[in-house]
Amino acid sequence: MSTVVLRTEGLTRRYGDLIAVNDLSLEIREGEVFGFLGPNGAGKTTSINMMCGLLKPDAGRVLIHDKPVENGATEVRARVGVCPQEIVLWERLTCQEQLEFIGQMYGVPGRIARQRAERLLDDLDLSEKRHKQARTLSGGMQRRLNLAMALVHEPEIVVLDEPEAGLDPQSRVKVREYIQRLARSKTVILTTHNMDEAERLADRVAIIDHGQLLVVDTPDALKQRVGEGDVIEIGLAGQPDDAVIQQARTALQAVAEGVVYSQGQDVLVVRALNGVGHLPVVLNALEAAGLQAGDVRLRENTLEDVFIELTGRRLRE
Repeated sequence: MSTVVLRTEGLTRRYGDLIAVNDLSLEIREGEVFGFLGPNGAGKTTSINMMCGLLKPDAGRVLIHDKPVENGATEVRARVGVCPQEIVLWERLTCQEQLEFIGQMYGVPGRIARQRAERLLDDLDLSEKRHKQARTLSGGMQRRLNLAMALVHEPEIVVLDEPEAGLDPQSRVKVREYIQRLARSKTVILTTHNMDEAERLADRVAIIDHGQLLVVDTPDALKQRVGEGDVIEIGLAGQPDDAVIQQARTALQAVAEGVVYSQGQDVLVVRALNGVGHLPVVLNALEAAGLQAGDVRLRENTLEDVFIELTGRRLRE
């Protein structure tokens, strides 16, 4: 069992009559990428600010290595690095100067801050821009520099808020690979609206809405038990009659959420949670009904399917 690095217990925050976060309790383990997901206004930012010690909860508490995070607990908050969604840079400082300055703000000696800055700039492909002012960098470079600034004091826990926002594909892959490397030595808390990004990166995900924690589990486990289910398309040979189709549909109801026959294409569309695991049963049921399966295509349930199932389709502002 991995060590629990950060724990929240009954975390609650109100703004007047609005309960932004309601009784949030979860555990984040050492060395994992933990996806913290939810629609706009779900309470993600408020939760993260409390986890980092930047916002005092109305009830409950946050513990890092079983030590409570409280206002003024600088020695605890120094264990956390935060890369915000909004790029925060000093326009007229160079990349090197930005990192050295942030390091010294955290009490890192100048020589060590300089060494760490050089290493981070190399790691994030910014070494050639070492002496360039931040205002001259592209948006993707600025975001990578912002990530480096969250790491220069070598925190144990790194909070990344939409780290791939606005990046081109090449920069997105670079940042994604760097996050995966980070998790070998640090715990990463990732907030994002990009479900594909979360599915690729996160070891576990928590989904919250209206301040309430809905689920916590691995992406694979969630896809197998939540959402609309995998889609299996099975081509049928010989234009079977209605009685045979109905027999097959009845046989499949035991394992499938839904079964539809596309008569024009002679395709049977089966939707079931954990469709991959149910595929042999589906094919056996068709054979027992006297139907010959042709081409089989599978679209697996996605984390986005899970997210929509839990939080709904209503647009959030």
